[in-house]
Amino acid sequence: MGFSSTNLEALTQSLRQVDATLAKHCPFDKKTGELLHFELSIKARSKPRVRKHYRGSVNAGASSQEIAYVFALTMREAAGADDCRTHSIVGDLVEAETSGGRGSCG
Repeated sequence: MGFSSTNLEALTQSLRQVDATLAKHCPFDKKTGELLHFELSIKARSKPRVRKHYRGSVNAGASSQEIAYVFALTMREAAGADDCRTHSIVGDLVEAETSGGRGSCG
């Protein structure tokens, strides 16, 4: 059990209600839903959730090729986002240096 769930039972109950509502209104079939959860778990860097939704995807009928595709797509999108963000940060630093500014530390 996590720190929050151990110390804030009301939060845990609220999150369970959100989960139930989302499950009730999910417009996707089980396999697609698990693949989406798998992708989001990768982005959230949650080892237990990646394991859970990898297994959920397999149990819902996802092939190794489908899982590999979702994994590769997630990594590619992350790389693109990281690339754009880093270019922006470095661009700001270069601009600050050439204009005589010091840039920011944050």
